[in-house]
Amino acid sequence: MRQAIFVIALGIVLWIIALVFAIVMKADQKVISICIVGALLGFIGLRYTIRRGRRGQL
Repeated sequence: MRQAIFVIALGIVLWIIALVFAIVMKADQKVISICIVGALLGFIGLRYTIRRGRRGQL
């Protein structure tokens, strides 16, 4: 389970870095929205993975 959490957390960090880069480069709103949604979905996946791990299903 620790590996899954690490991979998801790494993905979240990469989406946030991409978001900062997109803001600095003055990208379209669509690109910024994609970065935000990617990070939010990562947080949802992280929460889901931790909950499943606590139940012993992972």
